[in-house]
Amino acid sequence: MGLLDTILGRSKPVRPDLDQLFSLPSAALTLQAGAGFTPTGRGSVCFAGVEGGGFSRIRSEVAELLDADSERARAGTPVTFSEDTYGYTWLLAQRPPEDTAGLVNDLHAVNTLLQDGGFGPHLLCSLLGFEDAEHRPLALVYLYKRGTFYPFAPLPGAGEKRDNQRELQVRAVLGDDLRIERDLARWFPVWGAPGL
Repeated sequence: MGLLDTILGRSKPVRPDLDQLFSLPSAALTLQAGAGFTPTGRGSVCFAGVEGGGFSRIRSEVAELLDADSERARAGTPVTFSEDTYGYTWLLAQRPPEDTAGLVNDLHAVNTLLQDGGFGPHLLCSLLGFEDAEHRPLALVYLYKRGTFYPFAPLPGAGEKRDNQRELQVRAVLGDDLRIERDLARWFPVWGAPGL
């Protein structure tokens, strides 16, 4: 960064650190103990839709990699791709709820394959799903381009409304476990995201 960037308030973008995802299993334990949320065994990766042979090959490699896992095959938990109303592609991976580490490994592998395949700029976020005893959903969302996490807690049956108080509570509980996004304006809603 140069002097002009500093004067104009420009900041150097944070390089994505996919290894931050590996802090999720310990954060899940903290979240369960501190706020009563348990993992659902569902997680997803969101990326901007891309066309072409290179992307089709990467998509096939991702599905092949994750579907080849013998534990997943025994559990009958396939990997599925879907597209949301905004044109973003979602990959949903599932594991038994107690296998958060395995699910995080899957999400990391997908992100790494896409990044190494030249599609890193198209990666948007990854999320890990949770719910409390009353089946209220919560997601821990990893912002790829910021290298940070934030909680997203939609209110069930309330349309597109979120539980801001619960999100702030989760932020307080996980402040020592995850690199939490400080700018609340970047806590984007992920309505209807697979994995929630």
